[in-house]
Amino acid sequence: MVRQMQETIGRLEGTVRYITARYEKLSHEMAVLKRTTYGKKSERLGGNLVGEQAKLFEESVQEDIAGVELELAQLDEQRKQLDTSATSTAQSSPPAKSAPKRTPLPANLPRVKIYHEPSNTTCKCGCALRRMGEEITEKLDYAPGDFTVEQHIRGRWVCDECETFEQEPMPAYVIDKGSATPGLLAQVLVNKYADHLPHYRQEAIFSRAGLGISRSTLSMWTGQCGVALQPLADAMRELMIQQPVLHGDETPVPMLSPGKGSTHQAYFWVWGSTGFEEPNKPKLLVYEFAMGRAGKYASQFLQDFKGTLVCDDYQGYKHLFTEQYGITEAGCMAHARRKFFDLNKSAQSQIAHEALRIIGQLYGIEAEIKHLDARQRQDERERRSKPVCDALRQWLIDHLAQVPPGTKIANAIEYSLKRWTALTHFLKDGRVPIDNNHIENRIRPIAVGRSNWMFIGSERAGTRAAAVMSLIQSAKLNGHDPYLYMKDVLTRLPTTKQKDIELLLPHRWQPA
Repeated sequence: MVRQMQETIGRLEGTVRYITARYEKLSHEMAVLKRTTYGKKSERLGGNLVGEQAKLFEESVQEDIAGVELELAQLDEQRKQLDTSATSTAQSSPPAKSAPKRTPLPANLPRVKIYHEPSNTTCKCGCALRRMGEEITEKLDYAPGDFTVEQHIRGRWVCDECETFEQEPMPAYVIDKGSATPGLLAQVLVNKYADHLPHYRQEAIFSRAGLGISRSTLSMWTGQCGVALQPLADAMRELMIQQPVLHGDETPVPMLSPGKGSTHQAYFWVWGSTGFEEPNKPKLLVYEFAMGRAGKYASQFLQDFKGTLVCDDYQGYKHLFTEQYGITEAGCMAHARRKFFDLNKSAQSQIAHEALRIIGQLYGIEAEIKHLDARQRQDERERRSKPVCDALRQWLIDHLAQVPPGTKIANAIEYSLKRWTALTHFLKDGRVPIDNNHIENRIRPIAVGRSNWMFIGSERAGTRAAAVMSLIQSAKLNGHDPYLYMKDVLTRLPTTKQKDIELLLPHRWQPA
């Protein structure tokens, strides 16, 4: 018993140390963010930004503050549950802040009354409860193009004999004491991360609809939703690395350097399952935000992955294809083809034209067999694609000897021959696609968004964007309306147990 108590105390002390360290880290981050927003003008970060850049930076900081506040509140709740060590006593909770008074919702908006009444109006003493009044809580809802106000009417029931009072509780919400319903929160998230509308533009759109929602409020909602949705993004990542074949690619995004008013280059890494339709295979896309393009970021994501990675010839992937990691490389035929295509387009090269014709035969076969299962696809590739690949390789070798070294056509041929094992790996495994186009097409939302975002405001903002985009783009990949998906997930998330979180992932989701 003593040993068990000592082990329990040790575990609890470790938990207290973790919570304390995490709390201190978040408190410091919060202090920096508040100084950024409310500090003296000379000390504000990004103080020399102007116009839309300043608006976007302010939105990002407000989102970060809301996210940190929610995480601090969660840590406070955990600390209250630990009553065993003096550490938790010494780390007192910060004083409660007075909540700002909320502006009443416009009276002209239609009201949808939702009643919450007890199913049994008989008191435990046997007498009938008498309704003595009600409590009304208003939440702003949004369906595309239409604002309504939900009135949650909770009757107050009292027993005159034993003076028992009963009232149904409010349903659980992602933002518990906020005025926004899941429908409005879903619209804000989809507007920002699918339609690439910054909050100051959404503020103008809502204003034209007759409702003034400040960008600081929109930023607060986005930050809190980002924290709440992070467990789903983490679950998608864990499921992703269990797949036998993955696509991988990366794309740059500008990130603000606080205090300088300038940006440096950060990256979104995009990982995805293949586009083949296979039974029980989830369709997943996971976006990861990183401060750079170094190979260590790929290693961090793929450290437990043991399958085949379809990627380009970027050196940052090369260390993954060693015994230490045990990952198999599959090349992208589209990259090899692109080199010949550019030559044919710019110089009307006959050699490049012939290479495109032969490679086109491979793509013609792939178009015909894409609906087969992996076993049948591999058989067809062995029978039809392998002879074409063998002929292409010999053709490349023959023509390399005929062209001057160092020319663009020689470089294009040498690229294909150097990468031949990786480029033809798809012949050995029917689950592997011929190229990496599936994931390159999924990078387009980031490319479109860059012209609207202008930059990522902070590392926390990049992580939040990656999590929400993973859910929205995976929902679209699975044929779901991202608004309906996000609205339903935000409705069910507060009451979903951790063990059931996978049911809310896009490939498993069914409307409630």
